Amino acid sequence: MTFGEQPAYLRVADDLRKQIVSGTLAPHTRLPSQARIREEYGVSDTVALEARKVLMAEGLVEGRSGSGTYVRERPVPRRVSRAAYRHRGGLSPFRQEQAESGARGTWESRSEQAQADADIARRLAIEPGDRVMRTSYVFRDAGEAMMLSTSYEPLAITGRTPVMLPEEGPLGGCGVVERMAAIDVIVDNVAEEVGARPGLAEELHLLGGVPGHVVLVIERTYYASGRPVETADVVIPADRYRVAYHLPVK
Repeated sequence: MTFGEQPAYLRVADDLRKQIVSGTLAPHTRLPSQARIREEYGVSDTVALEARKVLMAEGLVEGRSGSGTYVRERPVPRRVSRAAYRHRGGLSPFRQEQAESGARGTWESRSEQAQADADIARRLAIEPGDRVMRTSYVFRDAGEAMMLSTSYEPLAITGRTPVMLPEEGPLGGCGVVERMAAIDVIVDNVAEEVGARPGLAEELHLLGGVPGHVVLVIERTYYASGRPVETADVVIPADRYRVAYHLPVK
């Protein structure tokens, strides 16, 4: 198989990317102007503009209103651990991970009743329009937003019980396993599916990203004897975090 010559804008973007990665263009340095790129590489304004757009979409540079385009600080990715369920005093997975690493994790949450859309209904094996408790979280590490999560629990299971609100009541803040066990629902399995996509505007606003940044999305569902009892979307900025799995071999 043969490939055609690389488009001019990609060749320019590739050379500028190498300068950024090598440190020749250091963080906070202003990217060469469109006119300078045109002159240095002998390309058109259109090619110069497209090359800059590629670097911006990759999160390597950022535009500053009225000032220009600058090389972004490249964060050193940190790990978000995902492990098989471990009982530890009823802590949720995030609280377990934070306690074990000695991190200073905090979180904010908001719960509200909602109707399941088609996707959530499929994941929870209920009908579209059925009532669910939707809880949105922002998790922070040392004050920095590191992860978002939106969970859904069928009110047919938790409604009118002490665990109806995940962050309130006698088991508020405990993990799904403990909360469900309190109403005689025994969770015995959890499935996670990991994907990636461009972050939504609201997500990037909360996570401190810029338009075009990619996020990792973990679709997690807890099961009790094959019945889904909770599902959630966990959103993590891909440029700052790596998801690490530690699973036992049985």
